[in-house]
Amino acid sequence: IPSNGSLWSPPRSYIYQKRWVKLDADYLRYFDSEKDTYSKRLIPVSSISRVSSIGDQKFEVVTNNRNFVFRAENDADRNKWIWTLQQIAEERKSKAPERTLMSLATDSATEPADKSGFLELRGFKHKLFVVVVGDKVFLYKNAEDYQLGIGITYIEMNVGNVKEVDRRSFDLTTPYRIFSFCADSEQEKEEWVEAMQQSIAEALSNSEVAERIWAVESNRFCADCGSPKPDWASINLCVVICKRCAGEHRGLGPGITKVRSLKMDRKVWTEELIELFQQFGNVTANQFWAANVPPSEAISPSSSSQERRRFLIAKYREGKYRHYHPLFGNQEELDRALCVAVTTSDLAETQALLFCGASVTCDTGDPQCPTPLALAERSGQRLQMEFLLHNKTSGWFGGWHGAGQSSGRLLSALLCRAEFSRRWCTLQDGVLSYYENDRNTVPNGEIRVEEIVCLPLCSCRAWHSCSGPHECTFEVYTEADRLYLFGLESPDSAREWLKSIAKSFVHPCAEELVALDFERLGRLHYKGGLTLERAQEGWFALVGSTLHVCSEDGRRQEPLQLRKLQELCEYPCPADRTPWPGGRAHAGRTLYIQGERKLDFLGWVHAIQKAAGSSGDTLSEQQLTESDVPLLVDRCIDYITQCGTGRGIYRKSGQNSKTTSLLEVLQRDARRVCLKEGEHQVDDVANTLKRFFRDLGDGLFTRRWAPDWLWATALEDEEAKVGEYRQLLAALPPVNRATLKALINHLFRVQCFSGENQMNTHNLAIVFGPTLFQTDGKDYKAGRVVEDLISHYVEIFNVNDQEMKKQQDEITAIMKMREASSSGTQQAGDFICTVYLEEKKTETEQHVKIPATMTAEELTFEILDRRKIVMKEKDYWSCFEVNEREEA
Repeated sequence: IPSNGSLWSPPRSYIYQKRWVKLDADYLRYFDSEKDTYSKRLIPVSSISRVSSIGDQKFEVVTNNRNFVFRAENDADRNKWIWTLQQIAEERKSKAPERTLMSLATDSATEPADKSGFLELRGFKHKLFVVVVGDKVFLYKNAEDYQLGIGITYIEMNVGNVKEVDRRSFDLTTPYRIFSFCADSEQEKEEWVEAMQQSIAEALSNSEVAERIWAVESNRFCADCGSPKPDWASINLCVVICKRCAGEHRGLGPGITKVRSLKMDRKVWTEELIELFQQFGNVTANQFWAANVPPSEAISPSSSSQERRRFLIAKYREGKYRHYHPLFGNQEELDRALCVAVTTSDLAETQALLFCGASVTCDTGDPQCPTPLALAERSGQRLQMEFLLHNKTSGWFGGWHGAGQSSGRLLSALLCRAEFSRRWCTLQDGVLSYYENDRNTVPNGEIRVEEIVCLPLCSCRAWHSCSGPHECTFEVYTEADRLYLFGLESPDSAREWLKSIAKSFVHPCAEELVALDFERLGRLHYKGGLTLERAQEGWFALVGSTLHVCSEDGRRQEPLQLRKLQELCEYPCPADRTPWPGGRAHAGRTLYIQGERKLDFLGWVHAIQKAAGSSGDTLSEQQLTESDVPLLVDRCIDYITQCGTGRGIYRKSGQNSKTTSLLEVLQRDARRVCLKEGEHQVDDVANTLKRFFRDLGDGLFTRRWAPDWLWATALEDEEAKVGEYRQLLAALPPVNRATLKALINHLFRVQCFSGENQMNTHNLAIVFGPTLFQTDGKDYKAGRVVEDLISHYVEIFNVNDQEMKKQQDEITAIMKMREASSSGTQQAGDFICTVYLEEKKTETEQHVKIPATMTAEELTFEILDRRKIVMKEKDYWSCFEVNEREEA
């Protein structure tokens, strides 16, 4: 049975040429001759779906997207090749269920790239798509071939050496060939050199430990995302993980997961630890940690860093998906069962007990062996000892024991069900009392409602994600800076208790806040509006992303839409007092919130910051401008408009890594991102905007209405078509409608410069049609919609003459700035502004050239420097923009 030999394959001319073909467990490769080291083509065995005979001496290898035809010396050789390929393909398929069990999301064996992109390679006419993966460098004709897995060759980096040649070029030298690469920029070259050097280091690292641990089938795939050949591990969780997941594990902290390399951290890998991983295996670990993972929440090798972080926090920090031990919730029984389990070889039982609340340092009752570790040592259970030692300092379940309360400190640890004590509670005559049971008459403790300052409702995810008896919890903060936590069996019960307590402690002037479906309710001091001189007490209720405020005299202020904040910042605490003030700016008005107690105010700050951020992947869940346009979209459009809609804008692709990074930062908090010329490339920002719309949940046109938009393109009568578009526009949700108008307005401006940027209406439609409708672009219906929207922008979006004149003036201003920039008179985006210091008088005016990237702080310092005013420690200066005319 051949694993290598001569075959003929037809190139594009369909004249068969003799090739030397090699087949191993991973790839089918063919070479010019038997002496060549690097192939002309490689086909992953995992992509082969069928192998069949197609005539005399010929056979066809069918992959998911492409077919390859080969001709053997004779029919006997052909049949042997077919049988061998079928055997290997079947063997890979039979192992697919095990990989699926590990990844819970994908059966792809493609490893995530450490670095990928286009490079010039001497000897090739066009740029190649180069991918660094682990200890190999793969070469592909283009990015499409990379997605299909059909490559040219790969280079084993254990024989490689990287050498910089000049500003953009570098050589990858092997004993068999020198690969001379050229990058687009010096920075790109440095990134490629670093990635390849890391690949060489990985190739030369010791693989002995990894090979021994990979001997267990389930350890060959990442326990979290399913990536093949994971070479990192969490030594206390006993899971083998890939490099990308290892990076996110580190973010959880060593108290939860202790990450080590299988290849580089040689000293940590004792014989006992290796045996522990061989006995445990990722399957056993995931039977506990990933017992209840919904398919919609699982991650795959291609998942982003943000998706991995979210999943790993839920899996290991919150324990959301784990299999609960039958004794979960009974601390004494858990500890007693742990003392028994460590004397046996049942490691899975020890794992379940320990991570469901059993204490690794519990009292065994045996003076000679006071801890579970001592019991395991006496019983000769080496692996149990190893497991306990690595979890001795793990911090999952520290926190409240006995009574569910905390004295003036926030807990970062999780709250296990065992840490609650069942109490009978009553609310009567302004006192919340809790008793040992319903027969006791003397309470264990009391909370007077007038002392309560804050009531937050917590979902079970916030405190351990337990599906045990405490489905939902709520907190009670008091004036003494104490925190009490109560858990109930259903969200409805928790909400009912919360409403009852709220009614008893909220002032009658703010009773209307109690009727809201609030997540957090309490009293704080604030300054706002025309009363900035002194702080007054008010009642606050947080409902989703809306903050409701009611003053002490019962006047209810306009609710703050937190996602529409212009600025959200914290101010330092004055040294002579304990409050922690915070500033919140919102649509032309400023609100300062001030806490009298550190404990509950920290909770308010965290809750407001969370509510003011983006919470999902749909448009309505993004941070918004006052006009309901996602701040991310507004930031990108504004930057592209200011800093250049040059030749090929939106058609040229930015750097993939920079696009991914910028999109993650903007989605995390676009309010804090300031796009600056020189720091951000226009093509990267344009690519970020396109990717945002491409990945948008429910799409810009929504799944409900997108087919109707595409159908409208078939209408031949232009007037009827425009009318249909206007009706469909009116049917969109407000945020989608506002966003579509902002984007088409921007594209309308871009095509106004088509003579300069070569992006006319048709070219823009080709780019944005498939992007906005999230299609493959095989037909032009999506592009036709975008082209119609741009062409009939005024009619469809009902743009009036005043608005149109304002846009034309802005376009004219942009053209003037570009002319000034090209003539060298001033930088594009600069303008001259008159600034007055304290009073609007001739003697106080200063004329300042303001670049587009200048901040208010920089402008303030510029004016103070000119007037030679020295800033003192407690001086606060503000900068205001005044529009004396509406059209200004």
